[in-house]
Amino acid sequence: MSDATATGPTEVPDRTMGTYVRAEPLFVRGAGAWLVDDAGERYLDLISGIGASSLGHGHARLGARIAEQAAALGHVSNLYRHAPGEELSRRLTERCRMDAVFFSNSGSEANETALKIARKVQVLRGQPERQSFVALTGGFHGRTTGALAVTAKESYREPFGALLDATFVDPENTAGLCAALGAEPAALILEPIQGEGGVRELSTGFLQAARAACDATGTVLIHDEVQCGSGRTGHFLAGDVYRARPDVVTLAKAAGAGVPFAATLARGEAADALVPGDHGSTYGGGTLACQAALTVLDELDTGLQERVVDLGDALEVGLDALASAHPGPVLQRRGRGLIQGLAMRRHDDAARAVHALAHPAAGPPVLACTASGGVLRLLPPYVLTDEDLAVALSQLDAALVSLNRDQP
Repeated sequence: MSDATATGPTEVPDRTMGTYVRAEPLFVRGAGAWLVDDAGERYLDLISGIGASSLGHGHARLGARIAEQAAALGHVSNLYRHAPGEELSRRLTERCRMDAVFFSNSGSEANETALKIARKVQVLRGQPERQSFVALTGGFHGRTTGALAVTAKESYREPFGALLDATFVDPENTAGLCAALGAEPAALILEPIQGEGGVRELSTGFLQAARAACDATGTVLIHDEVQCGSGRTGHFLAGDVYRARPDVVTLAKAAGAGVPFAATLARGEAADALVPGDHGSTYGGGTLACQAALTVLDELDTGLQERVVDLGDALEVGLDALASAHPGPVLQRRGRGLIQGLAMRRHDDAARAVHALAHPAAGPPVLACTASGGVLRLLPPYVLTDEDLAVALSQLDAALVSLNRDQP
């Protein structure tokens, strides 16, 4: 193996479209919760691929399982059966208490599928005029045109002209939600914990009221658990925390441990709505992605889910202590399990804290990200160690000290 292959390119021009503002490090390898750049510097990764790399980096069993599958059988298309897909469909539907699953490659695709299912359900009920959707302010559901239509941030939608008809309601506004559902949309789509929207956890009362209002109006209820699901809250589905069961639930990110994988699960009439010709995905549910998702389930079943609970509790305690120690910049802690955030009093302090973590005065750099509303967002991998957590909290403390010094 050449040095260039082993460590990554050094002088290759980037010809990708200008849709991302990329940070400077060029990462070449990783282990656990740590990444290493081409200069050999180690970074503690509290983003985990925006919540996707649930098993961290360089996970031995994940790598071995994918390699073994690749050596035996790669892509065969959904025209034919394969064992990993059938095993995964059984295990996922059982775990989520759903009746059927459609596999795809990303959260956006999973949500597109969910929206199509909802419209098809209304058609089958003899109500084809029910084509619109209701979503929540602060919600983020993807970048494809359907998913974008139910994403609340106007600046994401405005450049692309007319999209699907969607009405947005503020979280916790039960009266407003009931009024919007009274107009008989096809579906209500929501995130039990809004990730991009500021790590905002919806209340049990609101989620249960949403379920009741959907039942009363014949509205399909979709839970988008692309970011908060697949074990991240300590439960496999975040909705289970709030005892609010949807008709359709979408998964991606952590479900595939960094491999492109997504799932749309449905129950009852929603599970039977799509028939041959209605929908498809060339790569969805391929052998390699299914093996990655099966590895996540196996790891969760052999103690990792309990570890996430303990880590989430410890992270919550640590962040609460930091919020109390730094009331100048920090307004409050938000989130649950391993989807957590610190809401800042000044919105620009979130980005400044992220920069301070990545460029510390002492100690290792730490990778974090922001969310809407001036929130420092943390989505660490499930394999974070106690020592890693101690480093993370120490570096967060130092970053907040630097913000304190700058307060007027």
